[in-house]
Amino acid sequence: MRTHVASDLNASMEGQEVVLAGWVHEVRELGNMTFLLLRDSTGIVQIIGKTGETEEGVMKSMSMPKESVVRISGVVKSSTNAKAGFEVFAKRVENLNPISTMIPFEVTGKVPADIDVRLNSRYIDLRRPETAAIFKIQSTLVNTFLESLRKQGFIHIKPPTIIAEASEGGSDLFPVAYFEKNAYLAQSPQLYKQLSVIGGLEKVVMSVPVFRAEKSNTLYHLNESNQMDIEMAFGYAEDALAVLKKTFKEMIRAVIRENQKELQLLGVTLEVPRIRTAEYSDVIKKLKGGGFPIEFGHDFSRDHEESISKIYGDAVIITKFPASLRAFYSMPCKDNPVLTESYDFIYKGLEILSGAQRIHIPELLIESLRKKGLDPKNFEFYINAFRCGAPPHSGWSIGLERLTMRVVGADNIRECALFPRDRKRLTP
Repeated sequence: MRTHVASDLNASMEGQEVVLAGWVHEVRELGNMTFLLLRDSTGIVQIIGKTGETEEGVMKSMSMPKESVVRISGVVKSSTNAKAGFEVFAKRVENLNPISTMIPFEVTGKVPADIDVRLNSRYIDLRRPETAAIFKIQSTLVNTFLESLRKQGFIHIKPPTIIAEASEGGSDLFPVAYFEKNAYLAQSPQLYKQLSVIGGLEKVVMSVPVFRAEKSNTLYHLNESNQMDIEMAFGYAEDALAVLKKTFKEMIRAVIRENQKELQLLGVTLEVPRIRTAEYSDVIKKLKGGGFPIEFGHDFSRDHEESISKIYGDAVIITKFPASLRAFYSMPCKDNPVLTESYDFIYKGLEILSGAQRIHIPELLIESLRKKGLDPKNFEFYINAFRCGAPPHSGWSIGLERLTMRVVGADNIRECALFPRDRKRLTP
């Protein structure tokens, strides 16, 4: 279909014949010349048609609607006038599938489009270089996450997304018709990643969809999102945090190394942050001292998260949350059982990660379930696993879309979900 993509071409290819394919980004006719900008997933290249040098039929075929999908044969010629230092002089232009409807908005961005308009036709929105840049960066993040942890000895697993009981407690679950039984879409892979390390895999990593039936309409929440999780046996909270710091920095370094073009397009300057650590109680004191109303035992609001970043910097891990704020499986601190060996990671004013050392002692787990108002009988398969030699273990989970938001500087999480699902949006 084609011999090259846009990013393959350069001025040193003077005189070389190439075959390209992509979408028509722009067409301009200027005197005896036609300029066509051809866009593919790697970039944009300028195609030239010139009266006297280009066949008349080719010149006419270059005058087609924007977003037409085309195949073009031509010759590379260096040019000091072209921004890239070269152009492609067209020899043949083939419209692969003529447009038969109106494109819903201007892909070039010359006419701004509302985000709902863009999301309604996401398959067109993905042609915008700015939108494509977000998902190229997101791809680097998740690929580096998995590769980094593979090198650290973690095994990639795929836990189920259909479950029989709430994995984190609460009622914000989507029910599923599952033959004669009650079932739900998973809020988290939590129980199953724990069972995997108890089962002897020891260190597991995953990237999975999760579902929460929260009736939220904020800029930071989705009803279907993607988590990047680890769980590790024979690891206390501080061991899992050491893995987090190493992995997170490698992810940011990879984006800086591999996505400079995308970062520049989005106007983002990215640096590997210094990661600080602070205990929950100390953060509460600093917030109150700074005039922010909050009491011990309260969770952090969005305003609090932004203030925490102003106090501690772009990246801060907050440890030892009260048990009242954490899931039933969070291990109580030995010296103060009111607190847990749990933590959140706030990056650029937004919580992107939660984690904890888990309760691995059956009796303590049963006690914790009851305190949360949950019936231990509904978790028998889970509790019984801890009666068979369960080691101390810890883990954490990064929200992929939230992390992407902060890396690319987006204001709305829907920009960072390929086809977002929220309270009102179920299509496309």
